Amino acid sequence: MKINTKILSKNIILTLLVVALSPIGNVFANSDNWGLSYPTPGETPIGNKTAEYLQEFDAYFIGNTSEKKIYLTFDAGYEGGYTSDMLDILKKHEVPATFFLVGTYIRDNQELVSRMVDEGHIVANHTMSHPDMSAISSKDVFIKELSETEDIYETATGSEMPKYYRPPRGKYSESNMKMAQDLGYKTIFWSLAYVDWHDDKQPTKDEAFSKLMPRIHPGAILLLHNTSKTNSLILEELIIRYREMGYEFGSLENLVKD
Repeated sequence: MKINTKILSKNIILTLLVVALSPIGNVFANSDNWGLSYPTPGETPIGNKTAEYLQEFDAYFIGNTSEKKIYLTFDAGYEGGYTSDMLDILKKHEVPATFFLVGTYIRDNQELVSRMVDEGHIVANHTMSHPDMSAISSKDVFIKELSETEDIYETATGSEMPKYYRPPRGKYSESNMKMAQDLGYKTIFWSLAYVDWHDDKQPTKDEAFSKLMPRIHPGAILLLHNTSKTNSLILEELIIRYREMGYEFGSLENLVKD
């Protein structure tokens, strides 16, 4: 059978135009995964968006690069049994942290979440169900993911949830950041992380330090998972070693104000 290549080409072009012009097509066309490269140890990494671009949407991946200050953040979708020990370490060393938690985590661990708040940490929004937010074109659906988490937080703590949001898996789009901004949220990415989230393939202590030590830099937003057994074992030494390098630990509230 002979195929008319001109007609086929026209059909392909029309299909691509339909996808590109549809609401879903626009979201996917502008979506991205947050990523970093570290060309020089100890210096600011290169993100796939600049700090200046992100700030147009009240979004951040790094703090003041002229100050040796670290912003410690944790992500969690479930409780692995290590968070209480980590909170003990943070309290002992007077280190503030931000916990980006999924709504179901807050619902199922209200006592632990209340302890985070009582001890001066920020509990922030990691959505209700941990979806790919960049695939969401409906503002109503986007709002629902954040507002349901807010409601659960308020039930658990009796206070309004702080307006900090981290997209699950770092999947984002420009429209996502704009929707979050319209809701009064600051979108928080990170400038230092490592593969610590696989329960059945946890890194060794040496593997963790081989990533976390040479890549630390002024203004770093450090992402760890409090579901990680390795992180529970290295956290105290990590804090001590960073301080020996001259770093201090700050709160996201200060980062945004500065």
